[in-house]
Amino acid sequence: MSAFQIIALLVSLTALLSYVNHRFIKAPTTIGVMLIALLLSFGFMALGWVLPAVRERAAEILSGIPFNEALMQGMLSFLLFAGALQIDLEDLLRQKWTVLILSLAGVALSTAIVGVATFYMLDAAHIGIGFWYCMLFGALISPTDPIAVISILKTAGIPRSLETKIASESLFNDGLGVVAFAVLYGVAVDGESPSAAHIGRLFLQESVGGAVIGLLFGWVLYRLLKTVDNYQVEILLTLAFVTGGYAAASAAGASGPIAIVVGGLFIGNHGRRHAMSESTREHLDLFWELIDEILNAVLFVLIGLEFLVIAIPAKLLLAGAAAIPLILVARWISVALPLQTMKLWRTFTPGAASILTWGGLRGGISIALALSIPRGPQHDTIMAMTYIVVVFSVLVQGLTIRRVAATLMARDSKAGAAVP
Repeated sequence: MSAFQIIALLVSLTALLSYVNHRFIKAPTTIGVMLIALLLSFGFMALGWVLPAVRERAAEILSGIPFNEALMQGMLSFLLFAGALQIDLEDLLRQKWTVLILSLAGVALSTAIVGVATFYMLDAAHIGIGFWYCMLFGALISPTDPIAVISILKTAGIPRSLETKIASESLFNDGLGVVAFAVLYGVAVDGESPSAAHIGRLFLQESVGGAVIGLLFGWVLYRLLKTVDNYQVEILLTLAFVTGGYAAASAAGASGPIAIVVGGLFIGNHGRRHAMSESTREHLDLFWELIDEILNAVLFVLIGLEFLVIAIPAKLLLAGAAAIPLILVARWISVALPLQTMKLWRTFTPGAASILTWGGLRGGISIALALSIPRGPQHDTIMAMTYIVVVFSVLVQGLTIRRVAATLMARDSKAGAAVP
C-alpha cells in the first residue's frame, strides 16, 4: 500500500472508531478508540485461526507504518505544542521548583528502581536480557507521557494546582527521559562506558540546548505575530514553528520535545496576551484543540492495533503483568520522596503522592522508544512488557483517575488537609 492509502485507511478507521465510542461506549475519546482498536486486534487474531490470510494481511499493513518515526518525528511536535498551549505559565512559575524536582528526581529515581527490580524479576523468571537492558527499560517506562496525561486529565476533575503539576511534569520529564534513554542505549546496545562528564554534557546539550532553541524560535514567532492581525497567517506561523523548531533542535543535537514545550509555553501565555487579537486567540485555540483531538485519536488507535505485530508469549505476558505493580511502586517512591523533602518549605495534601502516582500515565512515547531497540530477545522482552504496561496505564489508570482523585480529595477534605 502507498503512504496515502495507509493514511486514508488509518484516518477512516479512527473516524469510525471515534463514532462508535461516542455513540455507544461514551468513554473519553483516547481511551475509547484504543479499547476498540485493541478489541479489533483480538478479533483479527481470532479470525486468523479460520482465515490466516486476513490476519497476515492486517499485520502486514500495520507493519508498514513506522510507529517510532510517525510519533517521534511527526505527531509528537504537534501534540506537545497543543499541550503546552494549555498550561498557565503563572501557575507553572508558582510551582516551578516542585515541577523541576519531580521531573529530575522522579525520572532518575524511577529509572534506577525499575531497572534494578526488573533485572532481578526477569532473572528469577529465567528471562535473562542483561542488566543494562533492564535499565534501558526503566528509562523508557519511567517518564510519564504528556500526550496520554494531558488528554485524559481534561476529564479527570482534579484540582487545578495538582493538574498543573502532573501536566507540567509530564511535559518536561519526557525530554529528560529521552536523554536518560540515549545514555543507557549507548551502554546497553553500543557497549559504551560514558563518563560523568559525558552524561553531563549530553544532558546540557539536550535539555538546556532545547530550551534555548525553543525560546529563540518562540521569540521570533512572537515578533512575527505582533506585526499581523490575520488568524490564517498566524496559525500558519505556529505550524511553521512546530515543524521548523522541532527539526532545528533535532538537527542541533538538542531536545526537540523540550524546544517545542518551552516555545509553546511562551506563545500560549505571553504571545497570547500581547501578540494576538481576540479573534486570533479563538481561532488558534480551536485549531490546536482540533489538531490535538485528531492526532490523539489516531495515535491511540495505532497503539491498540500494535498488538497485532507484537509477539507476547505467555512468559512475557506474566513478566509484563508483574512489571505493572513494580512500576507503580517505583513511581510512588520517586514522587513521595521529593514531596516529603519539599514539605520542609511548603504544604501538600496527604493524597498528592497517590494522585501523582496514579495520574502518571504511560503512552505512545514509551512504545516508540522500545521499538527503537535493535531486534533480538532483548527487544521482544522489552517491547512486550512496555506494551502491557501502556495498555494497563491508559485503560485502567486513565478510566479510574477521576474516581481515585475524588476519593482521595474527599478524604483529605474531611481531614482538613491543605490542597497542594
